[in-house]
Amino acid sequence: MWEAFTNLITYILTSIHGLCGDWGLAIIILTLIVRLLIMPLMTKSTKSSAKMQVLQPQMQAIQERYADDPQRMQEEMRKFYSENKFNPMGGCLPILLQMPIFFALFSVIRNVEVIANGTASFFNIVPNLSYGPAQAIAESGISGAVVYIFLDVLFGVLTLIPMLLNTQISTDPAQLRTSKIMGVVMAVWMVWIGWNLPSGVLLYYNTSALWQVAQQQLITKRVMADAKAEAEAKLAERPIEVNVTRKENKRRPHKKS
Repeated sequence: MWEAFTNLITYILTSIHGLCGDWGLAIIILTLIVRLLIMPLMTKSTKSSAKMQVLQPQMQAIQERYADDPQRMQEEMRKFYSENKFNPMGGCLPILLQMPIFFALFSVIRNVEVIANGTASFFNIVPNLSYGPAQAIAESGISGAVVYIFLDVLFGVLTLIPMLLNTQISTDPAQLRTSKIMGVVMAVWMVWIGWNLPSGVLLYYNTSALWQVAQQQLITKRVMADAKAEAEAKLAERPIEVNVTRKENKRRPHKKS
Protein backbone atom coordinates (compact mmCIF):
# COMPACT_ATOMS: atom_id res chain seq x y z
CA MET A 1 0.00 0.00 0.00
CA TRP A 2 2.74 2.45 1.01
CA GLU A 3 4.90 1.46 -1.95
CA ALA A 4 1.97 2.00 -4.30
CA PHE A 5 1.43 5.47 -2.81
CA THR A 6 5.09 6.49 -3.18
CA ASN A 7 5.07 5.09 -6.73
CA LEU A 8 2.11 7.35 -7.49
CA ILE A 9 4.00 10.38 -6.14
CA THR A 10 7.02 9.35 -8.22
CA TYR A 11 4.87 9.06 -11.35
CA ILE A 12 3.37 12.52 -10.75
CA LEU A 13 6.83 14.04 -10.17
CA THR A 14 8.28 12.51 -13.35
CA SER A 15 5.21 13.62 -15.31
CA ILE A 16 5.62 17.21 -14.10
CA HIS A 17 9.31 17.01 -15.01
CA GLY A 18 8.32 15.89 -18.48
CA LEU A 19 6.27 19.06 -18.86
CA CYS A 20 8.64 21.62 -17.30
CA GLY A 21 11.99 19.98 -18.06
CA ASP A 22 13.61 20.68 -14.67
CA TRP A 23 13.65 18.51 -11.54
CA GLY A 24 13.87 21.39 -9.08
CA LEU A 25 10.92 23.17 -10.67
CA ALA A 26 9.03 19.85 -10.74
CA ILE A 27 9.55 19.53 -6.96
CA ILE A 28 8.24 23.06 -6.42
CA ILE A 29 5.17 22.47 -8.61
CA LEU A 30 4.40 19.12 -6.93
CA THR A 31 4.68 20.71 -3.48
CA LEU A 32 2.32 23.53 -4.45
CA ILE A 33 -0.19 21.05 -5.88
CA VAL A 34 -0.18 19.03 -2.65
CA ARG A 35 -0.56 22.17 -0.51
CA LEU A 36 -3.45 23.29 -2.69
CA LEU A 37 -5.17 19.90 -2.35
CA ILE A 38 -4.92 19.87 1.46
CA MET A 39 -6.14 23.45 1.87
CA PRO A 40 -9.70 22.30 2.77
CA LEU A 41 -8.25 20.13 5.56
CA MET A 42 -6.18 23.02 6.91
CA THR A 43 -9.18 25.36 6.77
CA LYS A 44 -11.26 22.85 8.71
CA SER A 45 -8.49 22.53 11.29
CA THR A 46 -8.31 26.33 11.63
CA LYS A 47 -12.07 26.62 12.17
CA SER A 48 -11.95 23.90 14.82
CA SER A 49 -9.08 25.65 16.62
CA ALA A 50 -10.96 28.96 16.58
CA LYS A 51 -14.11 27.35 17.99
CA MET A 52 -12.08 25.68 20.72
CA GLN A 53 -10.64 29.06 21.78
CA VAL A 54 -14.16 30.47 22.13
CA LEU A 55 -15.47 27.46 24.07
CA GLN A 56 -12.36 27.08 26.26
CA PRO A 57 -13.72 29.13 29.22
CA GLN A 58 -16.89 27.00 29.41
CA MET A 59 -14.85 23.81 29.14
CA GLN A 60 -12.56 24.94 31.97
CA ALA A 61 -15.59 25.82 34.09
CA ILE A 62 -16.95 22.28 33.70
CA GLN A 63 -13.56 20.77 34.51
CA GLU A 64 -13.20 22.88 37.66
CA ARG A 65 -16.78 22.28 38.81
CA TYR A 66 -16.49 18.49 38.59
CA ALA A 67 -12.79 18.13 39.41
CA ASP A 68 -13.65 15.70 42.24
CA ASP A 69 -15.93 13.58 40.05
CA PRO A 70 -14.08 12.48 36.86
CA GLN A 71 -16.96 10.33 35.61
CA ARG A 72 -19.44 13.18 35.94
CA MET A 73 -16.93 15.51 34.27
CA GLN A 74 -16.69 13.21 31.24
CA GLU A 75 -20.48 13.05 30.98
CA GLU A 76 -20.82 16.83 31.14
CA MET A 77 -18.02 17.33 28.62
CA ARG A 78 -19.65 14.90 26.17
CA LYS A 79 -22.94 16.73 26.60
CA PHE A 80 -21.19 20.05 26.09
CA TYR A 81 -19.51 18.81 22.87
CA SER A 82 -22.85 17.50 21.59
CA GLU A 83 -24.75 20.72 22.34
CA ASN A 84 -22.11 22.81 20.59
CA LYS A 85 -21.47 20.34 17.74
CA PHE A 86 -17.78 20.38 18.58
CA ASN A 87 -15.23 17.61 18.06
CA PRO A 88 -12.08 18.14 20.18
CA MET A 89 -10.13 16.09 17.62
CA GLY A 90 -11.35 18.27 14.76
CA GLY A 91 -8.18 20.37 14.79
CA CYS A 92 -5.80 17.39 14.91
CA LEU A 93 -7.43 15.00 12.44
CA PRO A 94 -6.74 17.05 9.25
CA ILE A 95 -3.09 17.39 10.27
CA LEU A 96 -2.80 13.65 10.92
CA LEU A 97 -4.42 12.87 7.55
CA GLN A 98 -1.87 14.94 5.62
CA MET A 99 1.19 13.45 7.35
CA PRO A 100 1.37 10.34 5.06
CA ILE A 101 1.40 12.65 2.04
CA PHE A 102 4.36 14.63 3.34
CA PHE A 103 6.27 11.49 4.38
CA ALA A 104 5.74 10.07 0.89
CA LEU A 105 6.93 13.31 -0.69
CA PHE A 106 10.00 13.29 1.55
CA SER A 107 10.79 9.67 0.59
CA VAL A 108 10.41 10.34 -3.13
CA ILE A 109 12.30 13.65 -3.27
CA ARG A 110 15.14 12.25 -1.14
CA ASN A 111 15.74 9.75 -3.96
CA VAL A 112 15.27 12.23 -6.81
CA GLU A 113 18.71 11.37 -8.24
CA VAL A 114 17.65 7.72 -8.61
CA ILE A 115 14.33 8.78 -10.17
CA ALA A 116 16.16 11.10 -12.58
CA ASN A 117 18.59 8.28 -13.44
CA GLY A 118 21.42 10.73 -13.09
CA THR A 119 22.17 14.15 -11.67
CA ALA A 120 19.05 16.16 -10.85
CA SER A 121 19.42 19.94 -10.71
CA PHE A 122 17.38 23.10 -10.27
CA PHE A 123 18.31 24.99 -13.46
CA ASN A 124 21.74 26.54 -12.85
CA ILE A 125 20.87 27.56 -9.29
CA VAL A 126 21.33 24.20 -7.51
CA PRO A 127 23.67 21.95 -9.55
CA ASN A 128 22.85 18.72 -7.68
CA LEU A 129 19.62 18.22 -5.72
CA SER A 130 21.00 15.10 -4.03
CA TYR A 131 23.72 17.12 -2.29
CA GLY A 132 23.25 18.76 1.09
CA PRO A 133 25.36 21.61 2.49
CA ALA A 134 27.84 19.24 4.15
CA GLN A 135 28.44 17.20 0.99
CA ALA A 136 28.57 20.32 -1.19
CA ILE A 137 31.28 21.83 1.03
CA ALA A 138 33.25 18.57 0.89
CA GLU A 139 33.00 18.52 -2.92
CA SER A 140 33.35 22.20 -3.85
CA GLY A 141 34.36 24.12 -0.74
CA ILE A 142 32.45 27.02 0.85
CA SER A 143 32.29 29.06 -2.37
CA GLY A 144 30.66 26.20 -4.25
CA ALA A 145 28.21 25.44 -1.45
CA VAL A 146 26.73 28.93 -0.90
CA VAL A 147 23.36 28.10 -2.46
CA TYR A 148 23.11 24.87 -0.42
CA ILE A 149 23.90 26.73 2.80
CA PHE A 150 21.31 29.39 1.86
CA LEU A 151 18.61 26.72 1.44
CA ASP A 152 19.51 25.30 4.85
CA VAL A 153 19.42 28.69 6.60
CA LEU A 154 16.13 29.48 4.86
CA PHE A 155 14.83 26.17 6.23
CA GLY A 156 15.49 27.43 9.76
CA VAL A 157 14.08 30.91 9.12
CA LEU A 158 10.87 29.53 7.62
CA THR A 159 10.51 27.29 10.66
CA LEU A 160 10.77 30.32 12.96
CA ILE A 161 8.41 32.72 11.13
CA PRO A 162 5.15 30.72 11.54
CA MET A 163 5.91 30.20 15.23
CA LEU A 164 6.43 33.95 15.70
CA LEU A 165 3.19 34.68 13.84
CA ASN A 166 1.33 32.30 16.14
CA THR A 167 2.55 34.21 19.20
CA GLN A 168 0.65 37.31 18.05
CA ILE A 169 -2.62 35.84 19.34
CA SER A 170 -1.22 35.47 22.87
CA THR A 171 -1.38 38.28 25.43
CA ASP A 172 0.55 36.53 28.22
CA PRO A 173 4.11 38.00 28.36
CA ALA A 174 5.55 34.82 29.90
CA GLN A 175 3.96 32.66 27.21
CA LEU A 176 5.20 35.03 24.49
CA ARG A 177 8.76 34.85 25.82
CA THR A 178 8.65 31.05 26.08
CA SER A 179 7.21 30.69 22.57
CA LYS A 180 9.91 32.92 21.07
CA ILE A 181 12.69 30.99 22.80
CA MET A 182 11.21 27.69 21.61
CA GLY A 183 10.94 29.12 18.09
CA VAL A 184 14.61 30.11 17.99
CA VAL A 185 15.70 26.73 19.41
CA MET A 186 13.55 24.91 16.85
CA ALA A 187 14.94 27.02 14.00
CA VAL A 188 18.55 26.28 15.01
CA TRP A 189 17.70 22.59 15.33
CA MET A 190 16.20 22.56 11.83
CA VAL A 191 19.35 24.17 10.40
CA TRP A 192 21.39 21.46 12.09
CA ILE A 193 19.13 18.71 10.67
CA GLY A 194 19.13 20.31 7.21
CA TRP A 195 22.93 20.37 7.09
CA ASN A 196 22.96 16.77 5.85
CA LEU A 197 19.62 16.70 4.02
CA PRO A 198 19.57 16.62 0.19
CA SER A 199 18.90 20.07 -1.23
CA GLY A 200 15.89 18.62 -3.09
CA VAL A 201 14.28 17.92 0.29
CA LEU A 202 15.21 21.42 1.52
CA LEU A 203 13.65 22.87 -1.64
CA TYR A 204 10.46 20.93 -0.94
CA TYR A 205 10.31 21.99 2.72
CA ASN A 206 11.06 25.64 1.94
CA THR A 207 8.37 25.77 -0.76
CA SER A 208 5.85 24.21 1.62
CA ALA A 209 6.83 26.58 4.44
CA LEU A 210 6.55 29.65 2.19
CA TRP A 211 3.05 28.52 1.22
CA GLN A 212 2.18 28.10 4.91
CA VAL A 213 3.37 31.61 5.78
CA ALA A 214 1.43 33.13 2.87
CA GLN A 215 -1.68 31.13 3.74
CA GLN A 216 -1.39 32.12 7.38
CA GLN A 217 -1.23 35.81 6.51
CA LEU A 218 -3.81 35.88 3.70
CA ILE A 219 -6.35 33.20 4.61
CA THR A 220 -5.91 31.67 8.07
CA LYS A 221 -6.37 34.93 10.01
CA ARG A 222 -9.62 35.69 8.19
CA VAL A 223 -10.94 32.14 8.61
CA MET A 224 -10.03 32.22 12.31
CA ALA A 225 -11.79 35.55 12.83
CA ASP A 226 -14.95 34.41 11.01
CA ALA A 227 -15.06 31.11 12.90
CA LYS A 228 -14.64 32.88 16.24
CA ALA A 229 -17.38 35.37 15.42
CA GLU A 230 -19.75 32.55 14.43
CA ALA A 231 -19.02 30.53 17.60
CA GLU A 232 -19.44 33.60 19.82
CA ALA A 233 -22.76 34.46 18.15
CA LYS A 234 -24.08 30.95 18.81
CA LEU A 235 -22.99 31.16 22.44
CA ALA A 236 -24.79 34.48 22.82
CA GLU A 237 -28.00 32.98 21.43
CA ARG A 238 -27.87 29.94 23.69
CA PRO A 239 -25.82 30.40 26.87
CA ILE A 240 -24.21 27.28 28.21
CA GLU A 241 -25.56 25.86 31.44
CA VAL A 242 -22.69 24.25 33.27
CA ASN A 243 -24.62 22.94 36.25
CA VAL A 244 -27.08 20.79 34.34
CA THR A 245 -28.46 18.75 37.21
CA ARG A 246 -29.17 20.26 40.56
CA LYS A 247 -28.25 18.56 43.76
CA GLU A 248 -31.13 17.56 46.01
CA ASN A 249 -31.76 20.19 48.62
CA LYS A 250 -31.43 18.85 52.15
CA ARG A 251 -33.72 20.05 54.90
CA ARG A 252 -32.11 22.34 57.33
CA PRO A 253 -32.26 21.14 60.93
CA HIS A 254 -34.62 23.17 63.13
CA LYS A 255 -33.10 25.04 65.96
CA LYS A 256 -34.09 23.82 69.36
CA SER A 257 -35.95 26.39 71.35
